[in-house]
Amino acid sequence: MAEVATFATSDQLLVVIDPVARRIDGESVRIAKDVLSAGAATKVCMPEGPEEFARVLARRGSRRPVLVGDDRALMRTVSLLYRQRELAGCALSMVPVGGALSLAGALGVPTGAVAAARAVLDGVVRRMDLLVDDSDGVVLGALRIPSLPSPAVPSPAGTGHASWLRTCQSLVRTLVPARPSREPLVGVPRFGPARLRVEVDGVTLVDLDQPVETVTVRPTASGLAEVEVRPVSVGAEASPLCARGRSVTVSGADFRYRADAVVAGPVRTRTWVVREGAWGLTLPTV
Repeated sequence: MAEVATFATSDQLLVVIDPVARRIDGESVRIAKDVLSAGAATKVCMPEGPEEFARVLARRGSRRPVLVGDDRALMRTVSLLYRQRELAGCALSMVPVGGALSLAGALGVPTGAVAAARAVLDGVVRRMDLLVDDSDGVVLGALRIPSLPSPAVPSPAGTGHASWLRTCQSLVRTLVPARPSREPLVGVPRFGPARLRVEVDGVTLVDLDQPVETVTVRPTASGLAEVEVRPVSVGAEASPLCARGRSVTVSGADFRYRADAVVAGPVRTRTWVVREGAWGLTLPTV
């Protein structure tokens, strides 16, 4: 990350408060507003939906946008500015409030309302790399491709055990509601290997004949993506396959992937490219 600018308290701020943050933790929202208003000229907006959110950002003028929200709100803001081709010239600030805050914390944003608001006023903008896919989707922190659910293994027909097992499986499926696709896939049991081709800068890292457990891709501070593929282990744990490059293409049977806090797909092929220093985030001074 490169440090590129500092801010004075005379800056005018556009404080955009995500509705989820207002609903989950109104007290932290109030604290953030009080600290920011005491340190700078602020205009507070509370959009109710995505369209109003987009209009507020588009009409920000010279005001510096400050997002009060969670990881999903941050991803939505970066995605919107990227699609509008305004991300390079817009430094973002954030006060993390809401449910999912792990991404904000991993990026270096304080997760306490007071500390985060003070960092907005006194911090510096650091440029960060961004992963962008071929559908204009963005990845700020990490991309993970989970393995596919294991297919049912048929038991010998005509055995009482097989019949009993099928009955129990049917009962479990009836009683346990399906997990929505938007929820995290990490930690879900009974996942089996996937067969995927992973190419880094056009060079095949793993091909369809090698089953894999997971594929992880994350931007680094060097303008390259770091790729880790964990092959299926037989007996002793297999060593991960690692590479770095500017573009990563994954293809194979339909697969879903988790980009930061959101699960996307299914797709059969997707390419991610590193955009070096593509966005700026205000962080505390070191």
